[in-house]
Amino acid sequence: MPLMPVTDSMFLLVETREHPMHVGGLQLFKKPEGAGPDYLSNLRRDLLDSTNMRSLFRRRPSRPVNTAGYLGWSQDANLELDYHFRHSALPQPGRIRELLELTSRWHGTLLDRHRPLWEIHLIEGLADDRFAIYTKIHHALMDGVSALKQLQGTLSEDPDDLDCPPPWGTRQKEPSARNGKAPSSFFRTAGRTFSQLAGVAPAAFKVAGEAFREHTLTLPMQAPKTMLNVPIGGARRFAAQSWSLDRVRQIASAAGVSRNDVVLAMCSGALRDYLIEQSALPDAPMVAMVPVSLRRKTDAGEAAGNNIGALLCNLATDQTDPAQRLTAIHQSMRNGKRLFSELTPLQTMLLSGLNVAQLGISPIPGVVNNTRPPFNIIISNVPGPRKQMYWNGAQLDGVYPASVLLDGQALNITLTSNGDNLDFGITGCRRSVPHLQRILTHLDTALAELEAATR
Repeated sequence: MPLMPVTDSMFLLVETREHPMHVGGLQLFKKPEGAGPDYLSNLRRDLLDSTNMRSLFRRRPSRPVNTAGYLGWSQDANLELDYHFRHSALPQPGRIRELLELTSRWHGTLLDRHRPLWEIHLIEGLADDRFAIYTKIHHALMDGVSALKQLQGTLSEDPDDLDCPPPWGTRQKEPSARNGKAPSSFFRTAGRTFSQLAGVAPAAFKVAGEAFREHTLTLPMQAPKTMLNVPIGGARRFAAQSWSLDRVRQIASAAGVSRNDVVLAMCSGALRDYLIEQSALPDAPMVAMVPVSLRRKTDAGEAAGNNIGALLCNLATDQTDPAQRLTAIHQSMRNGKRLFSELTPLQTMLLSGLNVAQLGISPIPGVVNNTRPPFNIIISNVPGPRKQMYWNGAQLDGVYPASVLLDGQALNITLTSNGDNLDFGITGCRRSVPHLQRILTHLDTALAELEAATR
């Protein structure tokens, strides 16, 4: 029984009906020229016949699922692929509105722990002759970076490549266990771990010095209470839209900041306008938790599991001027990144835990209502495809992440790059975030204001 790392098992431990712990994604595709009425049915049949499957997609919690299932994985030797890979059709008239409503419903339902923790829905019926794929996989198996890497591994830059793997497949030969070398590997890993743990205390003193003496870091529990920081239900709303990456790039160049700083300023402006619209803007600046991948660019192979840190960013929502908000966000992110660059990945993960520690006790009755939130919202920017990509001849038209909501965190904004675009996916608690789609309008307004402010 392969043991789960704590960073993976915690997503199973904190999951409840109101707090599903899976990440998802909605991909839009243009059908290839000449695709007939049976195109998707034939595609699904061929994929079900494929023997290409990563072992990760056979992994399920060990039995009994309520005890051993929190500690280790088992391999499902009798996986029912047609249960996990489903064919659905949109109700008429087949607009994006109907697609997002269907995605919202799927994203709010729990995965079956007696089976491998994933589902993929092939969706037909879009009015413009496109089709969609909605994927969800438990956060214990993959974080958002891993999920995007899995997707990219199944795509091709060649529109004539008709031999792409299925969404659960791989282009790589999976490594087999090497007998006799595991103990050596274990002791080497343990030695590195203890060495990094020994540096945690000095790292903690450094963080304290930055925070309290130099006042350069945004700390947990400084965020104001907002209408977004309330107990949440299990139902979800999902909204999605794309913006030109070139517009963001031009603002970043003109202001001398990173593209991610511009994205955070877009979100800050949108949140400010949305909360003003709801008569709920706090006087103090809102704080975002910004996940940072700790995987090295040189890491080989296909990603799995969880390996992320957590930066806190001052969103400066108390500032009326978009240029001033952008400057404050840039300064906040620069200070946090500078500190992370001086720590090892393990030290970064442990100290990141301080930023999100309260979330572990948030399901306890009364905690969310009677304490300040550690932050107000999670805003995540996940690297995606840099070029136009295809899947078995179908052109990838959009990649919209659907993320996890935590108790006391009723809204999540996650985006990814997709060729010349940035594709935003906004996930919200259906009960707590009214008129979620209005945030898309405010994001567009915020981007236009940043363009005007940096000309």
